[in-house]
Amino acid sequence: MSENKKVSIITPLFNGAQFVSETIASVLLQSYQNLELLIIDDGSTDSGPQIVEEYKKKDNRIKFIRNDHNLGPARTRNRGIEVATGRYIAFLDSDDIWLPNKLEVQLHFMEKNKTPFTFTHYEQLDEEGNFLKKMDYFPDKVDYRSTMMSNKIGCLTAMYDTVYFGKVYMADIRNRQDYTLWLQLLKKVKYAYCVPEILARYRIRKGSISSNKWKLIKYHWHIYRHIEQQPFFTSLYYITNYITLRLLRK
Repeated sequence: MSENKKVSIITPLFNGAQFVSETIASVLLQSYQNLELLIIDDGSTDSGPQIVEEYKKKDNRIKFIRNDHNLGPARTRNRGIEVATGRYIAFLDSDDIWLPNKLEVQLHFMEKNKTPFTFTHYEQLDEEGNFLKKMDYFPDKVDYRSTMMSNKIGCLTAMYDTVYFGKVYMADIRNRQDYTLWLQLLKKVKYAYCVPEILARYRIRKGSISSNKWKLIKYHWHIYRHIEQQPFFTSLYYITNYITLRLLRK
């Protein structure tokens, strides 16, 4: 495969020793091999960095970067985007997993349909790796407005083409920073398209922000008002739709 089709995978690491081996293995076992895995450690105090170093010795596609101090998830991911050398940018957190054909299927879809921003279906797991549910009810495509009301794009499934967009970064906020990136991209292209296959597995951690619906409402309101700078009543419209859809588990 030519260099201009390389995929750069951005993986932030913070005390992820429990799951990072499984995450790395799921990347190295991809059927599409023209990739680099950028793991950025954000001040881990467990054995996670040592585990990464061992993998790095065995595969030179792994690049390991260590922050001088804790920067938080947004700036850590953005540091990975900054040094990425691939045409395509993808994301995989250090406790999540890709299926072996994830990149191959998604890239084929992007090239066949000439679309620079895609996401896929995925499954949810608990901390022990037990299946929870399928996330396979997404529409064929989403735009800026529909994504403001309800985000269907799982970070572990998203991929964008830097030839079309250039490098686009996440807002420096504590939570939902990936959502701000999707909104930026959807201002530059009409739609993000969904690859209608389950190609990844997302781990629900106890006490995580993504498991707390009411905390999510607070972060979404901040994004509407302060990141997207929407008027008060427009933000109220979006947050009302968001709450309704979350409560209905859509």
